[in-house]
Amino acid sequence: MTHFANSFYSYLAVGNIICQSASKTGVEVIKELAKLLSNNNAGLSAEAIVSEIMAREALFPTVIAPGLAVPHARLSGLEKPLVAMATNGGGIDFNAPDFGPVKVVLMLLTPGDDPGLHLQLLSALAKDFCAGNVIDQIAALPGAEEIVNYFNGSGFTIPDYLRVRDVMTRKVTTVLEQDVLQRLIELFAVTGESEFPVVDDDGDLRGVVSLSDLLRFSMPEHVLWLEDLTPMYRFQPFSEVLKSAHDTKVADLMRTEFVSVDESVPAVQLAKLFLVNNINQLVVVDAAGKLAGTVNLKKFAARLFWE
Repeated sequence: MTHFANSFYSYLAVGNIICQSASKTGVEVIKELAKLLSNNNAGLSAEAIVSEIMAREALFPTVIAPGLAVPHARLSGLEKPLVAMATNGGGIDFNAPDFGPVKVVLMLLTPGDDPGLHLQLLSALAKDFCAGNVIDQIAALPGAEEIVNYFNGSGFTIPDYLRVRDVMTRKVTTVLEQDVLQRLIELFAVTGESEFPVVDDDGDLRGVVSLSDLLRFSMPEHVLWLEDLTPMYRFQPFSEVLKSAHDTKVADLMRTEFVSVDESVPAVQLAKLFLVNNINQLVVVDAAGKLAGTVNLKKFAARLFWE
């Protein structure tokens, strides 16, 4: 495991900063920063950097907040993190209409065999830049030394380890106990999600409901033991459920027993919970037991192994 400084910006040198880049597009500035890191680090190939970053670009968005892009890659053989930055007050087109032009671009390269470090740096970076008007302040600075001085006095630090809150999804679609089954079906279809937390009118967590729960509700337990399903070849049990979809309540099929995890525990605990409980999603709660978010197994694995 790589030993690293407690400040993300300890890795940001004056020589790896381009103020008011002339690049017009995301691809152009990625190539510009890759060339800069290659020139300043013997044995590092600009072409290899661009190739790895663009491969991830195809899978995960580079623009993570309005005005901020973080092209990143994990490189085998790299001994420590490398960081480069480009600014452009007028904005660079990263083809991200939801976020608009990018004013600050941070290129992050980390050792390929240290996923913890990679995730810690990304988490710290996102948290720092989402505070106040940091992006606009940095984009307005006239030179590389001013940028380095800005971060040296900021007090931004990297946590010793990730907690669940650092990797969870905060914006979660929920359903109410009294919602009808028809709304639940529509949510499954529209969102593509396979499980939702269930809350009451006060927002208190009451349970969870999943696609498996919907199937189980449609096929009574005794049916699962039948060898001959000939009488149901036309999905009669499901027809009956759909007929009453506007009257059946979510409370009738939700589970009140489910696995939850406190947002403050170490994020590595998630891997154990997924495996021990053989589940695909975990509900995250805060210190008061209120719903704080969720962690999806697929997304968690993506961040851990290939994001």
